[in-house]
Amino acid sequence: MSDEDPWKGWYQPEQPSAGSAGSDPTHDMTISSRMPPTPGGGSGGGRGAWPDQPPPVSSSGGPGSPYGGYGNGPGYAGDPGRGGGQGYAAPYGTSTYGGAPTRGGGRRWRFWGRPGRRGRRIALIIGVVVLVIILALGGTYFWVNGKLNRTVALPAFTGTSAGTNWLIAGDDSRNGISRTQQDALHLGSVGADASDSLMLLHMGTGKPVLISIPRDSFVPIPGHGENKINAALAFGGPTLLVQTVEQVTGLRIDHYMGIGFAGLADVVNTVGGVQMCVKTAVPADPTGDSGFKGLAAGCHNLSGTQAIAFVRDRHSFATSDLQRIQDQRAFLSALLSKATSPSVYLNPFTALPFASAAASSISVDKGASVYDLVQAAFALRGPQTGTVPIANANDQTSAGDAVLWDKTQALELFNDLKAGKAVPASLLSGTKVG
Repeated sequence: MSDEDPWKGWYQPEQPSAGSAGSDPTHDMTISSRMPPTPGGGSGGGRGAWPDQPPPVSSSGGPGSPYGGYGNGPGYAGDPGRGGGQGYAAPYGTSTYGGAPTRGGGRRWRFWGRPGRRGRRIALIIGVVVLVIILALGGTYFWVNGKLNRTVALPAFTGTSAGTNWLIAGDDSRNGISRTQQDALHLGSVGADASDSLMLLHMGTGKPVLISIPRDSFVPIPGHGENKINAALAFGGPTLLVQTVEQVTGLRIDHYMGIGFAGLADVVNTVGGVQMCVKTAVPADPTGDSGFKGLAAGCHNLSGTQAIAFVRDRHSFATSDLQRIQDQRAFLSALLSKATSPSVYLNPFTALPFASAAASSISVDKGASVYDLVQAAFALRGPQTGTVPIANANDQTSAGDAVLWDKTQALELFNDLKAGKAVPASLLSGTKVG
């Protein structure tokens, strides 16, 4: 082969003679490869021009030959990759010199941005925040779970029953309530320690069902003959009350929850009151026993004291206790809807006091947990509702005026719940406030 290299002019400018003006040994370094120049400038601006082309007239670089580059700094003809600016090869804006796309001085860009550690920092921060939230929630759960009053022993039950059944009782005990509180809540100083309110919540087999059991229901109480059902609590506490309900309904009671007057008032106050809406005005209690002052038509935010008066009043209605138990169902649903709303459970300044007050105010069975209570709370937000079918609301019995169930319809209702079937609408009377 000839000593002349036909490609030489493409990648190596002519060498100036030694000692000539402007000579710079560092400037005239050449690439030792025998390959043609890579299209476009790698990291520099200017144009990779043909040997017979004049140098660019603009000091900022510009488009040259089809193999030229783009740059924002000075470039030199025949010197690819030199120049002061950040170059992008034409026509597609990339350079493959060296086998990897580069930008500017060849520094690689990362998906997470530059520098690459920024994405890792963000991921680390997010991970720490999530961990703190999990630990806080876990700690709160065990703290509240430890405050529960698990004092109720459920009786043995040999039958089977679908879903989960809660017995919810409100008692009229004055134990632990100061004289000042009794006066503020209009409780008086005498109580029968009986169940003033009794509800059965069935859940887990479809839409939840909440059934009120009138406190004057005349039923057999194990070991005490026939009497009003609220007397079972006075005779043998929650255990006997649960046994009585299981016997007359055929349903297994999985959990028990009892709450007194003062505890209910505290719970209501911690959530900022409970809204109750009535379509028509409700008159004040004419006897004054409950302290209920009446409600105008519309919606009202009831404080703890007002709520106790509302759920205790029965003298404002012609149907007395049968209307009161509807108001109690409506109030319980409104309270739990408020307590399980984002405005409460996402606000630690409200959620923690509520959880603490609720856990301290209620008594539950020994097997109940906070998780069980949360499930019941969500079920109580909007259940199907009704009262045990009644044959006679003023039946004359050995215990005085009492409520006599319609045994045929009551049996159908409880058998459907026991089997996990949908309850016919004809057996669910619904709830009308006031």
